[in-house]
Amino acid sequence: MMRLQKYLAICGVASRRAAEKMIAEGRVTVNGDRITEMGFQVDEFGDEVTVDDVPVYPEEEKHYLVYNKPVGEVTTVSDPEGRATVMSHFSDYPVRLFPVGRLDYDSEGLLLLTNDGELMNRLLHPSRRIDKTYLVRASNDVTDEEIARLKQGVFIDGKLTSPARVRLIRKDLFSTTLLISIHEGRNRQVRNMIAAVGHQVVSLRRVGFASLLLGDLPAGQWRSLSEAELEKLKKLAFRPEPDRHSGGSAGVGSHFSR
Repeated sequence: MMRLQKYLAICGVASRRAAEKMIAEGRVTVNGDRITEMGFQVDEFGDEVTVDDVPVYPEEEKHYLVYNKPVGEVTTVSDPEGRATVMSHFSDYPVRLFPVGRLDYDSEGLLLLTNDGELMNRLLHPSRRIDKTYLVRASNDVTDEEIARLKQGVFIDGKLTSPARVRLIRKDLFSTTLLISIHEGRNRQVRNMIAAVGHQVVSLRRVGFASLLLGDLPAGQWRSLSEAELEKLKKLAFRPEPDRHSGGSAGVGSHFSR
C-alpha cells in the first residue's frame, strides 16, 4: 500500500506536489470512487486508478542519474540527526530512485541513482569488483614507500585490503593529492587506508564509479546518463565474473593511463 500521490508519481503522471493538486481538484478516482483526500492509500497491484478518466499504471521505464553530492549530505532517505539528505533533492522526481552505494557525510562526488534494482545489485555485488575512484588530498608528505603500501594493501581492523591503484597527482607544502581506485566497499575504506600509512584525509571526492566519470558536473547538480554511458555500464555489470587471481577490476582505468 502507498499514498495515492506517490502512486501517481511512480506512474509518471506528475510530481507528488502536482499529483496532490490533481487529487484536490477531483481528477483522480480509485476503483471508480473520486478521491480528494491526500492520505488515501492504494494497492499498487490491485486497485484501478484513473486520472481524468484515463487508467494509469506504474512507470516501467528505468532511470539512471549521476549526482554530484556535496559535503554535508547523507545518502539516506531520512536522517535521525536532521542532516540534509541526497534523496530530498529527488522527492518530486517521477519515479522512486535509489543511490547505488554510499558516500560519507564529509565526502563528495559522483553518486549513481536509479530505479533499476537488478543493475544496482550487480554493481554492488563484491564478485563484480567494480572500481570506485577517488581524488584524495592527504595531510603532509605521502612518501613513495607509503604509496607502495597503499597499492599492495594495508591492514584495517586486522584485515588486509585488496591491492589498489594509486597515482600521485601533486605535492604541496602541507598536503599530497592522490588518485586512488579500489573495488572493495568497506566502511570509510579510503580514509582508513590513508590513516593506516600515518596520514589524514583533508578532502575526498569520488570522481569515477565503474565506467562513469564525474567530469565538470557542478556540486549539487545531476544529469541523466547518455545511451553510450548506460551501455558501457551494463556491459561491466553483466560481464562474466572476473578472475579472482588476476588482480584486475572493472572500472575507470583512463585515470591511470596518463
